[in-house]
Amino acid sequence: MTIILLGLAGGLGAGTRFVVDGLVRSKLRSALPVGTIAINITGSFLLGLVAGAVIFHAAPVELQAIAGTGFLGGYTTFSTASFETVRLIQSGRTGLALANSIGTAVAAVGAAAAGFAMAGLL
Repeated sequence: MTIILLGLAGGLGAGTRFVVDGLVRSKLRSALPVGTIAINITGSFLLGLVAGAVIFHAAPVELQAIAGTGFLGGYTTFSTASFETVRLIQSGRTGLALANSIGTAVAAVGAAAAGFAMAGLL
């Protein structure tokens, strides 16, 4: 049953990513892929919360599999972030490419740590 729920959650996460990215793109026009950046940072924060709930509060391990691996695995996207960085380089925007790749990685790790820490405080 966990595998079925994990697959359904992954599909829901991918659908949510599609909607969120579309909403962000319709509101913010930028050379930077702001939608993907926002998705990866929020997803990392939420994964930190989920991992913290499992570790600090003995939430079921299935929660981490279904919500973390499933939904958040479908929601976040390293491959799209990588592709968008390559596209920035191809268009001669090397500085933006560096800001996108390094900035997103640092912010996502920080967001995951913040979510994990917040879960420990709850």
